Amino acid sequence: MAASSVLSLLALSLAALFLIPAAQGQSSPAPTAPAGPIDIFTILQKAGQYESFSRLLNQTQVGNQINNQVNNSNEGMTVFAPTDNAFQNLPSGTLNNLTDQQKVQLILYHILPKYYTVEGLQTVSNPVRTLATGNDGGVFGLNFSGQANQLNVSTGIVQVPIYNAVRKDFPLAVYQVDKVLIPVEFTQSKPPTASPPPAAGSSGGAAGNGTTGAPATPAGNGNGAGKNVGFGLVSGIWFLCMWMLII
Repeated sequence: MAASSVLSLLALSLAALFLIPAAQGQSSPAPTAPAGPIDIFTILQKAGQYESFSRLLNQTQVGNQINNQVNNSNEGMTVFAPTDNAFQNLPSGTLNNLTDQQKVQLILYHILPKYYTVEGLQTVSNPVRTLATGNDGGVFGLNFSGQANQLNVSTGIVQVPIYNAVRKDFPLAVYQVDKVLIPVEFTQSKPPTASPPPAAGSSGGAAGNGTTGAPATPAGNGNGAGKNVGFGLVSGIWFLCMWMLII
């Protein structure tokens, strides 16, 4: 019995040695699949309350531009995402009164062509270029101010604090804003169009009638001259006749 017991214990020990690694292999977690490319639409959808902004990103094709740049460049991007309430609080007809080009400019105005942290935006030189800024850098810029955890963004007519980061990891930062960032350029009236130069002969007066503008000779002057000549001739003949009679 003792020998059989020893053999049984040895068999159990050997089985345990084989079973423990197998159990460990089954309990180890599966390797994590690599993260897919960054997608701005997925980010906003998961965060909620950004349907209006997502729709405009899609309509203007700017969303695809964001995805392409953040997945294929080293600069990254910074997006300021207005909430649905921000769009609802716009004056009635604001978006409908914009041209297609202005709608594109409006969305591009909410995007910086570089990745910024909150701390980085507190120390930038204003105004900061946006995707809507022209090559001269003189229009469609944003201004940032604040300190510590308080950061404000201003367009010149709209100012709103930034206090919630929807996404803050490089290469894409997405910050919530509770107002639509309307650029001051949309409120500035265009300079009046210069009037065309007047056509020749259309300034009125004598020139308008095709004349040279010289004062016209009164019609009565010519008739008076003819009468004076005739009167002088008759007088000369009468004096000649009287002289002959006297002789």
